[in-house]
Amino acid sequence: MPTDSNPTGNRLLDALPSQDRNDVLAKCEREYLVIKQLLLVEQRPIERAYFPVSCVLSMLTRTDGENYVEVATMGHEGMLGIALLLGTDTMPHRAYCQIPGDCLVLGAEDFRSALNGNGAFFATLQRYLQTLMVQLAQGGACNSRHSVEQRCARWLLMSRDRVDSDEFPLTQEFLCQMLGVRRATVSEIASKFQKAGYIEYSRGLIRIKDRHGLTSAACECYRVLREEYNRLLLPREEQHQV
Repeated sequence: MPTDSNPTGNRLLDALPSQDRNDVLAKCEREYLVIKQLLLVEQRPIERAYFPVSCVLSMLTRTDGENYVEVATMGHEGMLGIALLLGTDTMPHRAYCQIPGDCLVLGAEDFRSALNGNGAFFATLQRYLQTLMVQLAQGGACNSRHSVEQRCARWLLMSRDRVDSDEFPLTQEFLCQMLGVRRATVSEIASKFQKAGYIEYSRGLIRIKDRHGLTSAACECYRVLREEYNRLLLPREEQHQV
């Protein structure tokens, strides 16, 4: 975590030693991303890397026709554009802004330059790559073994953790796409969670009222992903706090 009193809000960047972080930030621009803003398009060159501060980004894959299903999300614990770390400049996925907010943006060439001259930056992103691989693998297992209700609870909790707030904007349209289900299914689950007192939901805004209760409704994957992030990306003395 930061060694001075000037954190960025993105935990990958804030994990860097002060000088290494400042070297990267010198090349960054701060932008406000709006909901549904298209950031990456499949098989097109990746022009920028995104380090969320208060927004949440979603990476999706095409299933058939114009239908897309979410494969990964990233908030202030991560970044979008990790393929650049691996020396490639395209991906078979597209990415949108899911929850609006601030983001630190680094051009592709500046990103590559920062990697070459900053060993701490490179090492931190390697650890993040492992957490992303775990998220992808765990997500595949979760989608095949756990109920839509469990997956929905997990997704809501992970979104809450990424914005550090119990309240955030969320439309049923987006939740349908994230879970790969029909709107009627999402409406039924949201209604059940509201009746249980776990959430409040109206006009595209969700508020988590009972995090413990929602956690009990989620699958084990939420704990697995949370612990893997803590193990790889948080200093040991802070792991018990998250």
